[in-house]
Amino acid sequence: MAILLRFGHCNRRTGCKMELPGLAFAVWMFICLCASVDSYPSGKVREACASMIPCHGSSPQLSPEHTITVNGTEFKPGDKIEVHLSGPDFEGFFIQARDAEHLDSPAVGSFMLVDRRLSQLLTCGRTKNSAVSHTSKAKKKYIKAYWIAPGDAPKRVQFLATVVKKYKIFWVKIPGPIVSQPNAPSPTTPLHATSKAISTSHPVSYLSKPFNASGCGSMKFCIRNPSNCDPESASCFFLSFQQEKTSVFIEMSGPSEGYLAFALSHDQWMGGDDAYLCINDDHRVHVSTAYLKGRSPPVLDSENALEDVSWRLVDGVLQCSFRRSTRLPAYKGRFNLDASYYIFLADGEASEGGLIYKHHHQPLITNGMYNVTGLPQDIGGSRSPRLIKAHGALMFVAWITTVSIGVIVARFFKPVWSHSFLFGKEMWFQVHRMLMLTTVMLTSISFVLPFIYRGGWSQVTSRFSSLSRLYRDGSDNFSTAYGRF
Repeated sequence: MAILLRFGHCNRRTGCKMELPGLAFAVWMFICLCASVDSYPSGKVREACASMIPCHGSSPQLSPEHTITVNGTEFKPGDKIEVHLSGPDFEGFFIQARDAEHLDSPAVGSFMLVDRRLSQLLTCGRTKNSAVSHTSKAKKKYIKAYWIAPGDAPKRVQFLATVVKKYKIFWVKIPGPIVSQPNAPSPTTPLHATSKAISTSHPVSYLSKPFNASGCGSMKFCIRNPSNCDPESASCFFLSFQQEKTSVFIEMSGPSEGYLAFALSHDQWMGGDDAYLCINDDHRVHVSTAYLKGRSPPVLDSENALEDVSWRLVDGVLQCSFRRSTRLPAYKGRFNLDASYYIFLADGEASEGGLIYKHHHQPLITNGMYNVTGLPQDIGGSRSPRLIKAHGALMFVAWITTVSIGVIVARFFKPVWSHSFLFGKEMWFQVHRMLMLTTVMLTSISFVLPFIYRGGWSQVTSRFSSLSRLYRDGSDNFSTAYGRF
């Protein structure tokens, strides 16, 4: 409140009053706070119930630093087993119990909490309280909970945990102890008792040399901005596609120390698009697929469909390459590469932890729809569509040229052309009127062009989307990391 009162003033007669700027600031802060509350980390990560994979767009670590322990090796239906998760400081976690012989099966049994400040219960599938997760971003070293064995429990149960140390540093399905019912028969399949966490991505390598434009238009489909630029230069945005039997090899390069991204779209508008991002996180580049929904930030995929991933970051130029299958029916949101799309190419900033921000400027957009697996081409694109360019040009001509000349004619040429006539009227007036009518006509045309380009009024995506984004950008970005887990 002290901050808000600073915008007001006090005197003896009227007391303290808050002036309009202060009131506006107060309303703005209230809206921001209300609109952004739901984006803070809650640990309610039900979307990860099946895979236990955080949607952080990076590869999980393989050698876990954290361990799961229990206070017994046998159980009977209804028994309580103490489950402990411990290790170096971590911020997020997710614990489940599953059939030890079928770790991809749903969660088994239910949990009871010990400390509700650090942990909470989640319902995965039809089993109530079948998982435990964090409640906040507070750092922890130790979590304790009780697992209650159900009446229909399998003969052997294994505890699994996903632990997030930082946004890009996490372990998936860390295997814990296996507990079994008395006199359980020998397992029919090998049990997963390995000490390594589960990997969900392909190896990543470092590019030893930069890309080049050889083969563009003959062997590769290339997009370059500026046209015919060299991807080795510090001012060239470059994207290429090269078909290889049933897959496509993709190269992306550009001046960015944050992220580079391209998207395939059915139209020239953001939303419902298949996106691919190369994100610089502390001088290591993570390559991920994502889905663009409306004008919201991209939703990074938990499972990566990309192979042969490589990257390079030298002198402010970020380059990455990868291969993906032409068709990926098993991956929701991935478009087939043997169809035609508009292609977007964008860059922007990324903060510590790999969180990305809105692109710096208008993305590069191809002028038409292209099939990247069809005839190889070497094309450019535009960061400002032709209709918008025409809108700007007409406005410039109308309000900088014709209006200015019309005013000058009326002000200074009236006495000069007082005895000259054109179509029965004084010449200065006819010229002035012609210029003013031209201004009206150009302004009307330029006003209509954005509507033609957009196809109508722009839709409002959220009541407070802009304000809440302003607030979140200045606050702790942990919410983005764990809000989607």
